[in-house]
Amino acid sequence: MRRTAVTAAVLAVVLATAACGQDSEPGGDDGPLKVGQIVSLTGNYAPLGTENEKSVKLAVEQVNAAGGVLGRQIELLVRDDKSQPDQSVLAFNDLKGRDVAAVIGSPFSNSALATIPLVDREKIPYVSLTPADEQVDPVHPYVFVVPATSGTYADRILQYLKAQNISRVAVAYDGKSSYARAGFNGTKAKAAGYGITLTATPEFQTTTTEFSAVFNQVRSSGAQALVVWATGPPGVALAKQFPTANLGVPVVFTGAQASKLWLEPVGAAAEGAVVASSIGVVGDSLPDGAQKKAIAELAEPFEKQHGYPPPQFAQDGYSGVKLLVAAIEKAGSTEPEKIQAALEGLTATTPNGTYTYSATDHAGLKADYISINTVKGGALVPTEWSAEQLATVAGR
Repeated sequence: MRRTAVTAAVLAVVLATAACGQDSEPGGDDGPLKVGQIVSLTGNYAPLGTENEKSVKLAVEQVNAAGGVLGRQIELLVRDDKSQPDQSVLAFNDLKGRDVAAVIGSPFSNSALATIPLVDREKIPYVSLTPADEQVDPVHPYVFVVPATSGTYADRILQYLKAQNISRVAVAYDGKSSYARAGFNGTKAKAAGYGITLTATPEFQTTTTEFSAVFNQVRSSGAQALVVWATGPPGVALAKQFPTANLGVPVVFTGAQASKLWLEPVGAAAEGAVVASSIGVVGDSLPDGAQKKAIAELAEPFEKQHGYPPPQFAQDGYSGVKLLVAAIEKAGSTEPEKIQAALEGLTATTPNGTYTYSATDHAGLKADYISINTVKGGALVPTEWSAEQLATVAGR
């Protein structure tokens, strides 16, 4: 009798354990929820990656302090891609083996593009912090982009130029950067729709340090403005040399320059330049409302910790965590396929703006949430045109 009772008890334990195993989710049902982050902490893209890391860490700390996600604390597993695509691939494989529920991706477009085939195969949600259009066109089911895509930036810049009655534009771009190439291609494809003609399209390289040849092409083309698509050092070097070129036309930069990482090294030469950015970079200029509140949740603690306002790349990292957490809560599960499905039906407001993802749109952020700014006194200030535009979306 006693032996029968013991046997029954053991059998009950075995069955209960098996049942738990069948329903298990990444990290265990009540253990920490593991989320991976691939980020450029060393190499050429370290200035971007370190801002991503700071804001992702801050967002995770805030979520955990508020009780976590579905009652579980987030455990962030950070891997350095060293600004090299092959290292991003290795990092993803490592994180996959550690049972992560999702991965927050690199700020380096080439790293993200190298990793996406693995994301497609392994079906792990990948929240990308780089804006290359190729990530979402065509749609990859498990890839969701956080920054406004290059094509979306192109739309907003063209809207602004049209409003300024500018119809002849030169576009200079880094032919080795996926982000810059996509931005140039988007500008070229959409310009005619805004009544704008591209008069010159000088291409340079990531290693270019002297831009007189670019300026000469712009000067001889009769352009009324110069739009620059670049990331990292070329964007700094071109901006520093632009005032002495005396082209007599405005220069327009993109979100890759919406940061102290560009403003500080360019210094006084940046004064008067036009720079596009996410809405969060100019949050102080917005009317009170849900959008400004979302920006303040990042900006106030970030500046307190680091001594400066969160730049574009910090906006992206923080927004990425908020979107992922919102999807997990909506799914009520940490299973990757359920997170993916929740992301495809997600609408959420973050410091970058209000995202509306769908099965056919994994970018989710419209041009309405991009601000066109001028540099005044070393700071980004919305143009009068942009201030009016942003007041409308911020008040929704």
